[in-house]
Amino acid sequence: MKKDKLYFFTFLSITAIFMLVALIASQYFIKVSADQLIEVQVESSKREADEIAKLIDFQLSSSIEKGDIISNLQQIIENSNTDSWFVSVFNWGGREVCHPDKTKVGQQVNSNQTLLTSLKEKNNSEDLYYLLTSNTNESISEIVYISPVKNSDLIVAANVNISSIKNQMKTLKTNFYLIFFVMGILVILLSFLAVRILGSTYEKQLELKYASLTSEVVSLSKLNSDLVNYKQKVAEKPVENIVEEPLEIEKKRILTYIRNELVPIAIEEIAYVYTENTITYVVCFDGRKPTTNLSLDDMYTQLNSALFFRANRQFIISITAIDKIIKYGNSQLKIVLHSKTSEEILISKNKAAEFKQWLNM
Repeated sequence: MKKDKLYFFTFLSITAIFMLVALIASQYFIKVSADQLIEVQVESSKREADEIAKLIDFQLSSSIEKGDIISNLQQIIENSNTDSWFVSVFNWGGREVCHPDKTKVGQQVNSNQTLLTSLKEKNNSEDLYYLLTSNTNESISEIVYISPVKNSDLIVAANVNISSIKNQMKTLKTNFYLIFFVMGILVILLSFLAVRILGSTYEKQLELKYASLTSEVVSLSKLNSDLVNYKQKVAEKPVENIVEEPLEIEKKRILTYIRNELVPIAIEEIAYVYTENTITYVVCFDGRKPTTNLSLDDMYTQLNSALFFRANRQFIISITAIDKIIKYGNSQLKIVLHSKTSEEILISKNKAAEFKQWLNM
């Protein structure tokens, strides 16, 4: 997949995820905010209704005529703002006696009894929220709280203008959606930019790693090529012509043991030598694996250094037994032999240079 296409799909993924989260989150935040707003306004209306009920009760207890009280209260609330929350007074017969809209006086009161009970007993603003967001309710106003006047047939009611509050809810939703839209654009663009920057940085690191790996592959290929050339050189020329400084006494064979039997092994038959649990094993190309009393150090001194290499503390390997050389770990080399062995023959970073020089002899 091309980089541009990958970045495009990344942009679409970030956009889709944010839109899904924003859709769920916005509905939740709108509802929580609306519930808090409604709850505050309901509590304010309740206090106002209770205060007016107490005032009417006080005036009645002061022997002020009921008709005068109603007349004065009507003058006070008449033409007051009914765009959101307002108070009115009705009697036990359910007819309005005081209302900001004078034409409503004398009319029958309409109220949602379920809503009224919910707000009075449980103070549940969610019911009012669902009423305000419902498209089925066509009433202009709704009573959300009542406060009866003591020793009177008058009841003070807190009212809410449904259409006005619905408009407030719409404005609240619009503001939330606008905020999420602006925030979404910023988050998506910044996230996409961060992905591009991180992607570019990662690509540069990959390019550097690829260049380093290519260099190592070339070096390893050259090393294996040197191995093949050296094997050909060994096959074409006598050993004496390869060694720059011949051994004083060059052994043609070594003495080994198979159980209690003494077995001489020709040097050219040895694939590799290794030590395990203080025992030195001589592994031949034909699969034989006799032992010797010599230590690995003593064994190495008796072998031709042009043909054998001390790979590590455990292994001495023959040039003709090496199948291939593989890069291993951090600048280490792994030797794969023609003979099967369960052990990994590793050449350390410090000894790798010596091994490469040995192949170039």
